[in-house]
Amino acid sequence: MKHYHTLYEIQNDLAEKRVSCVSIVQHYLQQIEQKQHLNAFLEVYNQEALDRALQIDAKIAAGAAGKLHGLVIGLKDVISYQGHIVSASSKMLEGFKAIYNATVTQRLLDADAIIIGRLNCDEFAMGGSNENSAYGNVLNALDETKVPGGSSGGSAVAVQAGMCHAALGTDTGGSIRQPASFTGIFGLKPTYGLVSRWGVVAYASSFDQVGPMTNSVEDAALILETIAGPDNYDSTLVQTEVPQYSQLLGNSEKVRIAYYPEVLQHEGLDANIRKQMELLIEQLRADGHVVEPVSFPYLDFLVPTYYVLTTAEASSNLSRYDGVHYGYRSPDAHTADEVYTLSRTQGFGKEVKRRIMLGTFVLSAGYYDAYYGKAQKARRLIRDATLQVLSNFDFVILPSAPTTAFTIGEKVTDPIAMYLADIFTVQANLTGLPAVSIPMWKHPNGLPFGLQLMGNKFSESALLAFSKQLLGNKSDKI
Repeated sequence: MKHYHTLYEIQNDLAEKRVSCVSIVQHYLQQIEQKQHLNAFLEVYNQEALDRALQIDAKIAAGAAGKLHGLVIGLKDVISYQGHIVSASSKMLEGFKAIYNATVTQRLLDADAIIIGRLNCDEFAMGGSNENSAYGNVLNALDETKVPGGSSGGSAVAVQAGMCHAALGTDTGGSIRQPASFTGIFGLKPTYGLVSRWGVVAYASSFDQVGPMTNSVEDAALILETIAGPDNYDSTLVQTEVPQYSQLLGNSEKVRIAYYPEVLQHEGLDANIRKQMELLIEQLRADGHVVEPVSFPYLDFLVPTYYVLTTAEASSNLSRYDGVHYGYRSPDAHTADEVYTLSRTQGFGKEVKRRIMLGTFVLSAGYYDAYYGKAQKARRLIRDATLQVLSNFDFVILPSAPTTAFTIGEKVTDPIAMYLADIFTVQANLTGLPAVSIPMWKHPNGLPFGLQLMGNKFSESALLAFSKQLLGNKSDKI
């Protein structure tokens, strides 16, 4: 079967009867089987996907198919799908079956998408390399010695390696955009409050957002307009009508773009990534866009602020997994204290325990004001400064990550180095703003890396349109 870049191409061939949903699913199942060593899928819904494909083919023949017919999609293992296991890639939830659909899952199904399987990720979405899963590493299909990024590493590799057409990931501090950069695909983190978090296993509730991971801007726009919008189960959502993003991609107006000199001068930024960013800035100016440097004084405070707040929220959210209410219960426990202590000790992995302990510390009576309180104030300063930049510019451009995909095992013994891999992505989560990673470049080492574009709140239409414009104008100079 030929490679399809967009869902539009698939639907066109379905209409012309060149392919069927069943043959498309069969193709992806073969790809999954051939590439199972990449460990992207934790579970594949073989017969179920084929049965659903048969149903969608019948709806196509009757002229009654939904707008995502022909889309074969995978779900990150934190997104509930009724009757199917959702484990957050953790021993703590091993074998747990969702009793209802996440809102995003239901909206995909209502639009006639075909869900093909459950995708590996860092445990409870905590990690930037997919080395924290209880079910083993995911391998980068372009170089199997490299990480795919995280926490949505399985989602990224499933799309990268052609094992499904698209995937849903979640982004708490870059967990869609960083793996998208490492694997050479498109990743979108929506504005906080645009996509429902109902039915998504929580890491840090004021940061988490679900978003699409695709091969094209067009598919990201189509999936976003399907899953976004008001939901009675999530009170944080904006109560306005969702734009038809897929119909608004033709905008080619000149824009105002800011970049941070502190980022380009950052000692951790790969020299080739810096060079390509500088070439892009020159080309954008030559194309008639306004591109100006803007100093951002809080760059070094982004990661510390992010980790204080997200670990605090994680400590609270994960307190429910105690061996009593639900989750793993240690078979070695004989007293109430042992049930709590052993169940959490054995059920959680090392990185999750590290973040729970850090979060519990910053929330403790003697340190709450010194750490959590100050981090909340820092978050407001960062948000206000970011919005001030975006009051004068349409977008901020940054690298999606400071390096290309690093070697498996390279940073596991140095948590600080691993956390600093998020330095360019966490700003969007701290401020609740939308951001994308656009697959723009290939490094001399042969690995891809992305351009990150961050916009003002609910500016997804403009972000997607300009992303398409950038990819359409991509040249050898970039």
